[in-house]
Amino acid sequence: MSDYILLPFQFKYFDNSVLLVNQVGEYTFLEQEDFTTFYNGRLDIASDIYKRLKGQHFLTVESEKDFTLKLLSIKLRTKKAFITDFTSLHMIVVTLRCNCSCSYCHASSVDLDTKNYDMNWDTAKKTIDMIFQTPSNDIKIEYQGGEPTLNWDILEQSVLYAKFLNKFAKKKLGFVICTNLLSITEKQLSFCKEHSIELSTSLDGTKEIHDKNRKSRIDGSTYDTFITNSKIVKEKLGENGCSPLLTITSTNINKLRSVIDEYVKLGYNTIFLRALNPYGNAVKNKNDLSYSIDEFVNAYKDSLDYIIELNKKGINFVECYTALLLSRILTPFSTGFVDMQSPSGAGISGTIYNYDGKVYPADEARMLSRMGNDYFCMGNVNDNYKDVFNGKIIREIVYNSCVENMSMCSECVYQQYCGADVIRNYLETKDLQGYRLNSDFCKKNRMIFDYIFSLLKTADEELLDIFWSWATRRPYGDLKLEKK
Repeated sequence: MSDYILLPFQFKYFDNSVLLVNQVGEYTFLEQEDFTTFYNGRLDIASDIYKRLKGQHFLTVESEKDFTLKLLSIKLRTKKAFITDFTSLHMIVVTLRCNCSCSYCHASSVDLDTKNYDMNWDTAKKTIDMIFQTPSNDIKIEYQGGEPTLNWDILEQSVLYAKFLNKFAKKKLGFVICTNLLSITEKQLSFCKEHSIELSTSLDGTKEIHDKNRKSRIDGSTYDTFITNSKIVKEKLGENGCSPLLTITSTNINKLRSVIDEYVKLGYNTIFLRALNPYGNAVKNKNDLSYSIDEFVNAYKDSLDYIIELNKKGINFVECYTALLLSRILTPFSTGFVDMQSPSGAGISGTIYNYDGKVYPADEARMLSRMGNDYFCMGNVNDNYKDVFNGKIIREIVYNSCVENMSMCSECVYQQYCGADVIRNYLETKDLQGYRLNSDFCKKNRMIFDYIFSLLKTADEELLDIFWSWATRRPYGDLKLEKK
């Protein structure tokens, strides 16, 4: 029997083999017979399998144990680096008024002429003051709504005030405006260009699909206006000045290849395949919009296969959710997606400030409040920073979202790549940890991880290059040139 020590790992029988993942996210596949030999401590130390498992920290020897554990602790610290960057993304809802009425609107926006749903300057100023108390050296301020450009004066003043404060704070400061582009003006775009403000928008697919889901409260086709104004945006801010976000409903879930074609045709090179969230109008219109998790995952698989085909044909196009997961699987670095962090990134990686000054750990918490449940309100911009960001809510979130200690999650092979959505757990079960056996969140992610690892297991060099380009945010074409 070989004299080696097993290091902590999770495993899963995967077709005719076994997938192993250690506590820093390094993975490998073993044939079942080799896994049994390894687990029973009988591997030949001269074998390639022994050397591979030792190099990936699935085993060690007594004389190297202390060094190996120190190395693993450094890697784990790198994976959890997002905790020390507290808090980098700050979302501000400057208004709930909107010129668009979306069938799935998570934010439960209000009509254009509705009163008392705009942020005033006093609240905006206190919001920026609170943001600059964050210990993070990297701040991104994202303006949301409703349609944030409808309260442009406050948005503009808050940008200028943030830049003024940053003359003294000297942080890395960036801005994003989430806009439907229906009423964006050239004057506003000039301001965005002057202050390096990025735009994020929404595109649900072809004209038929987009107009069905996103109806204008003003007049005309939202798709036609989007196309016209997106061209102006590109002229003013450049080809990458605006990136669209897709919402998948029953209207487009079976047409995602045509949606992808639409994105490519319009010159976009990314898409985020995200399932519908159970908030706001998405709940009210559930019978018309919803689908099962099985339907979503099947559509995701087909779309991912199609996107891979496009890349192989020389079209650089990235599926963002897969890229995020691949970054966790293939690299040692942390990522900033709140729902897939342990502990949850809600309040740690991102925070949202409502038009009325209330502070929430995530947009979903603010959406839940619009549905009548204000449980996750952390405080107000009039409060002391430490009372808000070191209070009961954020402590409860952290305590209930460490997957390493949560039932079922603690044994899951995908633990190191996943996270906990405490707000959705609370919405569905009234418990922050939720119940994984009945969780659509868990079911969806397990199925997606299964598919990604099935692709990694059988991937040829071309597919691995595509995946590495996504994980490292480098165009596939550039990666191919480097290898020549």
